[in-house]
Amino acid sequence: MISTPDRVKAIELIDEAVQSGAKRTRACKEMGICDRTYRRWTEEEQVRTDARPTAIHPTPSNKLSAEERQRILDVCHDPEYANLPPGQIVAILADKGVFLGSEASFYRVLHENNEQHHRGRSKAAQPRRQPTSHCATNPNQVWSWDVSYLPSPIRGQFYYLYAILDIFSRKITGWDVHDCESGDHAATLVHKAVVDEIGTITDQPLVLHADNGSIQKGSTLRAKLDCLGVATSFSRPRVSNDNPYSESLFRTCKYCPSYPTEGFESLQAAREWMTRFVYWYNTKHRHSGIKHVTPEERHTGADIAILEKRKALYEAAKTRNPSRWSGNTRNWDRINKVWLNPERSSNDSTQTTRKAA
Repeated sequence: MISTPDRVKAIELIDEAVQSGAKRTRACKEMGICDRTYRRWTEEEQVRTDARPTAIHPTPSNKLSAEERQRILDVCHDPEYANLPPGQIVAILADKGVFLGSEASFYRVLHENNEQHHRGRSKAAQPRRQPTSHCATNPNQVWSWDVSYLPSPIRGQFYYLYAILDIFSRKITGWDVHDCESGDHAATLVHKAVVDEIGTITDQPLVLHADNGSIQKGSTLRAKLDCLGVATSFSRPRVSNDNPYSESLFRTCKYCPSYPTEGFESLQAAREWMTRFVYWYNTKHRHSGIKHVTPEERHTGADIAILEKRKALYEAAKTRNPSRWSGNTRNWDRINKVWLNPERSSNDSTQTTRKAA
């Protein structure tokens, strides 16, 4: 709502611009109003005042009267209904042949009288917090890790795959297989991965993202991460989509053609198979989410030259036979930003890649 002094000032500026040779439509647009609004404001000899604040609004014909609202409050205060929500009160009254108002009307009257609050021992509903966003522009900035089951031939017995993934390059930076879930195993794995990949933490703290499992949030792992200078990040409770890169890795692993669907014969057999899989995944697998280069090539920066070579090849092919292309050649530009749980309004959301491995 624009006040009268602001309207007068806007009209003066528009008229001044018109007298200087500008088009009135363009001048109005610069002031944030349309030409029709200008004409409406200047229909009289002086600028019209906004009449909305002083307008008389008729009472809606379906509005509850003061007596009807009080009857609703009296019913809600009655000991027979005091512990019931409006939905049940309305239903019970309907069974008795009584109608005082809709369920929404009951809620509205109670809200207006500050009598609608959370009751009972259950926890009140909490607003859902947004997931923590992280952006990786180089390797070893944001890692994701999780634990997954590996079956054995015995029903109910599993081995546990611990895997750490760099979300920028998709390289598996650390992994191990154990016969149980343990914070000690996780701490040892993270320590080994940091030493192998980085040595020491220098520039910015490495972020390690995980689910809300007990070992992920356990004191043993937290103490190790504090010692290494690694920052923690966690998924929202009961939201699996907040850790997409690890889930994608596990899906690629378990749908690999050589994956033993009948289960691993032993813990050693599981470790031997994972050794071969990690070597293939890091050095042979052309990942669709990083322009079909291998995670190792992306991790070392060799993908820059590879993608430039592909781009030049396609441009040369188009030059030789342009009739085969109705538009641009395939986009081989390098993805320079990878987001973990990006904000919906982020301008960089188009750079996000969550494709399956």
